[in-house]
Amino acid sequence: MSTIYIMWLRQMLRYFRSPPRIVAALAQPLLYLLAFGYGFGRIYQMAGQGDYLAFLAPGILGMSILFTSIFSGMELIWDRQFGFLKETLAAPVSRVNVMLGRTAGGATVATFQAAIVLVLAILFGFRPHDWWMLIPALLAMFLVAMLFTTLGTWFAAMLSDFQGFQMIMNFLVMPMFFLSGAMFPLNSVPPVLSMIARVDPLSYGVDAFRGLLGGASHFGLGVDFAVLAVITLVLLALGSRAFSRIEA
Repeated sequence: MSTIYIMWLRQMLRYFRSPPRIVAALAQPLLYLLAFGYGFGRIYQMAGQGDYLAFLAPGILGMSILFTSIFSGMELIWDRQFGFLKETLAAPVSRVNVMLGRTAGGATVATFQAAIVLVLAILFGFRPHDWWMLIPALLAMFLVAMLFTTLGTWFAAMLSDFQGFQMIMNFLVMPMFFLSGAMFPLNSVPPVLSMIARVDPLSYGVDAFRGLLGGASHFGLGVDFAVLAVITLVLLALGSRAFSRIEA
């Protein structure tokens, strides 16, 4: 447990020592929130769908978590390139604990950033359906963050260069975001898009946020949490296996 805590603490210190990184990570979600929330708000309202900002905010939370979590795997490649990972793996500690500590630290950072985005969304006019649901919403954010941090770590453990990691992540991240229903309702989409959304793990994260913060869930909160938990456990197993085979 001490190894997990040390790696978690290292991830947190690395994050808070870089204020420009915090600002940069918040810039894109806020741009989407403002540009789309206010830009399409009137059109969405005229179509009889209500407040688009209330619909969009949970999707932007998912976007913030996805981008921050999955690219935290790049830090693993960075550590490998500059020798820190070799020193860590040479220590008489379990590699699985090292991986779990890094993953928990990355997930905590992503959850913290999503919480900031949520606070800003509230300042811009978003109102949760039930304020008491903020606590379970934070737990859901951490679960989604764990899922995608583990996914990023899994890929990073199998790759050794930044270019390959960025190409694969860019190939995955944007489709996962745009096809998750973060920007549009899944109730009336074509069958092909509906099928794709069902195999996109971010769809269940965004749907859980909407169910907890907006009071309306497409798949159902029970299904959302069950799918997220199962995928997270599977990715933790795959990520631990890949991490244990790293040759620093």
